[in-house]
Amino acid sequence: MMDSDAMGARRLSRRSLLIGAGAAGAAIMTAQVAGAASPRRHSGARSLAFDNTWTGEKVRVTYFENGRYVEDAMHALDRMMRDHRDNTVVEMDPRLYDLLADLNALMDSSQPFQLISGYRSPTTNMILANKSRAVARNSFHLRGWAADVRLPGRDLRQLAMGAISLKRGGVGMYSRRSNFIHVDSGPIRKWNI
Repeated sequence: MMDSDAMGARRLSRRSLLIGAGAAGAAIMTAQVAGAASPRRHSGARSLAFDNTWTGEKVRVTYFENGRYVEDAMHALDRMMRDHRDNTVVEMDPRLYDLLADLNALMDSSQPFQLISGYRSPTTNMILANKSRAVARNSFHLRGWAADVRLPGRDLRQLAMGAISLKRGGVGMYSRRSNFIHVDSGPIRKWNI
């Protein structure tokens, strides 16, 4: 039996995980490649960058270094993820930030994520759920476990398939009018893919 460190050494490079296809450049992940993808172990610094589509704010921080989360950087990310409708800031799940950092690395991108939604207050979530059946009444956004994002230069399907390959939570693709993917640190599941 192979231990997890030996299995980690057999992981494929991030470039080999994604294969561009079609005129839109959508990614196709074969069963073999998807099965080989796994969360990477963080030993070094972790960084994230966001552009908030609603407020115009931008943030680029190293939120983990020297084996620890950086408190000021985590606060900056939490503020970016706030409910912009009522300015409610909560402590977001660090696993969500780790998932997004890994997704950005997997996509081999230096671009910031465009943030559509992070935390949602109960009032905001109820308003959105009343307007759209696509909004869950008990959304992980309410817990600070979810983000709706897009990544410039990357096709939504490519981004969604990359998030699915990480096997770290829920992934939903909203491509019709909204043009974003949902990622969360809850149970592994997928929809609208």
